[in-house]
Amino acid sequence: MPYQVVAAVALAVVGVLACVHLAMVFLHVAPSNTLTKQHGEAVDDWVYPEFEQNWKLFAPNPLQQNIAVQVRAELSRPDGTRTTTGWTDLTGQDIAQIRGNPMPSHTEQNELRRAWDFFLNTHTDDQRPNGMRGRLSEQYMRRIVMLRLDERALGGTVRKIQLRSATRPVPAPAWSAEKINTEPSFRTYPWWRVTAADRPGATAASSTEAQAGTEAAR
Repeated sequence: MPYQVVAAVALAVVGVLACVHLAMVFLHVAPSNTLTKQHGEAVDDWVYPEFEQNWKLFAPNPLQQNIAVQVRAELSRPDGTRTTTGWTDLTGQDIAQIRGNPMPSHTEQNELRRAWDFFLNTHTDDQRPNGMRGRLSEQYMRRIVMLRLDERALGGTVRKIQLRSATRPVPAPAWSAEKINTEPSFRTYPWWRVTAADRPGATAASSTEAQAGTEAAR
């Protein structure tokens, strides 16, 4: 009987969380209504950034560019010297994991891509964060990048990271006579100082520390 009670309570909790999640996502994608006007902030806090929805697949003008996110890092070596790594193609790593895999994970397909969209949509043209969501997107990107860099033997401790995007037009199909220049164009972003909260396995630090690290890097 005790195990049945525990199982029933756990099932009830999971059911309630599932219902709340479905309701939040529904309100997020639904047209503006009384509930979203009154509780829009709570809905956004639940959805962003992990569960953000995107409908570009069904847009009248599908995306015609491939955008790759790349990173390089400034390292502090054990002997005290500083060095900068070359550019690492994070998007290319995801594509390599997906290609040939009949059941790729959601993380490999969408984590970096959606985080980058979130980052771009919450920054101004001069690369400044647009309010709290912009600063949140920077923290999210730093943590994703540090998870990826932690898997590589870099030979030192990462002190700063710098991102850039490589935009390459989608080539024309083989049957088309259209000529498209597929040379990539790059956009480089400012250096970010890595905080303790950004490192894998670290306990969550306060948002004040993360914000201070961003401002210091600028």
